[in-house]
Amino acid sequence: MNDSADRFPSDIRGYHQRTKHAPHRYALGPAFLDWTSQPSPYRRFAGAGLIDLPLSAEAQAVFPGPAEEARPIDRNSLGLFFELAFGLSAWKSVEGSTWAVRNNPSSGNLHPTEAYALLDAVEGVGDAAALYHYAPLEHALEERALYAAARLLPSGGFLVALTQIPWREAWKYGERAFRYCQLDAGHAIGAAAQAGAALGWRAHVLASPADTEIAALIGLDRPDAFHRREEEHPDTLLWVAVDGGPPPALDLARLAAAERRFCGSANRLSEDHDAWPVVDLAMRFCHKDATARTPAVAPSPAPQPDGPPIADVVRRRRSVQRMDGVATLSLDAFQRMLAATLPGAEPIMSAFPFEPRLSLVLYVHRVAGLAPGLYLLERDETCATRLRAAFSADFDWSPVELSGVRLFRLKDGPQEREATRAACLQPIAGKGCFAVAMIADFERTLADEGPFAYRRLHWEAGLIGQVLYLWATAAGLAGTGIGCFFDDEVHALLGLAAGDMQFQDVYHFTVGGAVEDARILTLPPYPRERRR
Repeated sequence: MNDSADRFPSDIRGYHQRTKHAPHRYALGPAFLDWTSQPSPYRRFAGAGLIDLPLSAEAQAVFPGPAEEARPIDRNSLGLFFELAFGLSAWKSVEGSTWAVRNNPSSGNLHPTEAYALLDAVEGVGDAAALYHYAPLEHALEERALYAAARLLPSGGFLVALTQIPWREAWKYGERAFRYCQLDAGHAIGAAAQAGAALGWRAHVLASPADTEIAALIGLDRPDAFHRREEEHPDTLLWVAVDGGPPPALDLARLAAAERRFCGSANRLSEDHDAWPVVDLAMRFCHKDATARTPAVAPSPAPQPDGPPIADVVRRRRSVQRMDGVATLSLDAFQRMLAATLPGAEPIMSAFPFEPRLSLVLYVHRVAGLAPGLYLLERDETCATRLRAAFSADFDWSPVELSGVRLFRLKDGPQEREATRAACLQPIAGKGCFAVAMIADFERTLADEGPFAYRRLHWEAGLIGQVLYLWATAAGLAGTGIGCFFDDEVHALLGLAAGDMQFQDVYHFTVGGAVEDARILTLPPYPRERRR
């Protein structure tokens, strides 16, 4: 047993080591699931005004977008944006149990991510600028704070803040929950970017704000924001550009200090709680201070398939539990999918301002015209060069002729067993068309950017996962994120030196043909009469 896994961590590297899974041990989690304390997945603010948003059934831009003509900010466009980004996609029911699934995926369907918006006055929404909390169950905006002024923001867009409630994940996953919260934040960023594309809008993650600035802006520093053991922390701030332009200079202190009146008080999510101090430590280790603006990665057009409307793809996306082991992905669809994960690819990866630090190791099972084997997708030349020096000397590194992507074959031969073993022995990783291990240039990124980089590495992984989810759906297949994997077993397979943290595995994913459970009834997400 690795001694570092038993020590109480003193930094984020220690947290990462402690929370690794291995064939002989799993990261510390609950001994059993206490269903009586299961957290509610819905944050509400009692006493806050609730503004219903419309639901639109109209067809939107063809996937992946963005739409050629931008819609103005109004009640209808906001309704579509929040539905496609964070709203419900369906209700599921089986044997007396009923639960909702959402358009932004989540580890274990636990949804630690909350969304807030700062909007100027919008007809039909509010006569003054306001801070709103999005309530997905009701598909409505809660008035969290009302400003005295009608306009506060620069023209051309609005702000979206994403936050996390770690207790929702820790209830089920214990100490590894902090990882999953960050992956979920990445998926949520991608969901917001894709939702914006349906309206001709572009989302931009703001790299410079400190956690304390975001907390002050959206009221997380107030006693009515959450209850003890259910702390809500800032994730990130997005500028949603309705005019398609770059994010403007923003004075967050001025916005937070402007005259406003807060409304409502946060609901309690659980009656009882287990403490997970290592998760709290990880949050403190990764606190973000204000930084200089990070140069944006130049956007590049996504490959444009002749596909369905964006809204249809988003609403159909599901996290599947089983793959059929039969479906085959076309080489063209595979190439387009990989190209959409590259830095700056519109409309999802272009939202991310940080330098790319993840490479994709691909276990290819059934892609037409591509021999089964282990491959590497180069997303950044520097990262790939460093990986080539660190990986096993037995790998081939044979280039594969694909348009728009740099793909290398590392090893020929079937990879079902390796993919399954790496993913905590889950068959879904071996029965898809391909599986992915996302390898981070870990130590270099932490050295360059500080401990906060741990969060943003996982955001990058979640963004890539969101791309794979949506492109798989558009191709008539399905995908699922895999948060349980044997970290160091993957490193050994790749030939990385034991104990060396230069590179680290941070997320797995699989794409293939879904096996539907016929016992589960699928119901519409909202009453049909609400959809125009």
